[in-house]
Amino acid sequence: MASAFVVGEKFRNRVTQLLLKTESPLSGDLREELEEIIGRTGPTTTLSFITARKLHKHLQGAGYPFFLHELLEDSALHLPEYVQPPRNPELVARLEKIKAKVANEEYNRITRNVNAQEINRRGTLTDFGHQVRSVKTLVVTIFNFLVTVVAAFACSYMGSQYLFTETAARVISAVIAASVVGLAELYVLVRTMEGELGEP
Repeated sequence: MASAFVVGEKFRNRVTQLLLKTESPLSGDLREELEEIIGRTGPTTTLSFITARKLHKHLQGAGYPFFLHELLEDSALHLPEYVQPPRNPELVARLEKIKAKVANEEYNRITRNVNAQEINRRGTLTDFGHQVRSVKTLVVTIFNFLVTVVAAFACSYMGSQYLFTETAARVISAVIAASVVGLAELYVLVRTMEGELGEP
């Protein structure tokens, strides 16, 4: 926060004239402060706000024809350089710990749907075992379907000899019975597969 002015040449000239005047002389401490400011050389000669207030009061009381803002026309505010205080090492350690925890939680959230076994392009023995089991189930289901249809045909053909004497009639009745049994097997198979696919 600013607490002083960096004085310019205009201020130096006017204050020098003010110090030389004998009528309505400056008070002792104000004169000493102003002489010290004028005596300094360098680009960063500063005038504190307290001294500026004292000078302003003196100019008002003595009725001088120029005002303080005229003296400070080519002056600028002196802004001290900001010095950052050192950080507390315990606070820094806690912040690093919290950052690591948040990063870990974010990583776990992003990768929760990733399966390491699925990343392997060649697959693992577990994947191979699942594939073998599904193929085995499919083969057994097809074999069971064929055996059921053939058994229904054979049973109907053999049993129809008591009803029909002609072979053509026996074959037609066996085909109809095998078709009905095959359609029933397909219906049950489709319902079972729909149930398995519907499971999460």
